[in-house]
Amino acid sequence: MEQDVNIKITDRDGITHEVLAPTDMAMNLMEVVRSYELAPEGTIGICGGMAMCASCQCYVNTDHHLPEMQDDEEAMLSEAFNVKDNSRLGCQIQITPEMEGLEVELAPET
Repeated sequence: MEQDVNIKITDRDGITHEVLAPTDMAMNLMEVVRSYELAPEGTIGICGGMAMCASCQCYVNTDHHLPEMQDDEEAMLSEAFNVKDNSRLGCQIQITPEMEGLEVELAPET
């Protein structure tokens, strides 16, 4: 059954966008940001979603139960700039029905 979830994404200019993200296309949060063009071309998802850059770093501002951080994501965030306790890589957050109401803020580009 096809289902979209509502997600609020605050871009790097501080503008909050309410978007619908499909749960039936195996997309991740970074791909949703790119599909809605919420960050300039070439500034997000530079590594293609392999957790090898931190260009899709975001701050998770809601208390959603997200998949546990894997070693490669944790290692990348340990080297990234502007990291906070609620930092995650958007490429590692799959869009599932459990993401309904998720609110994230894109980390500053550095």
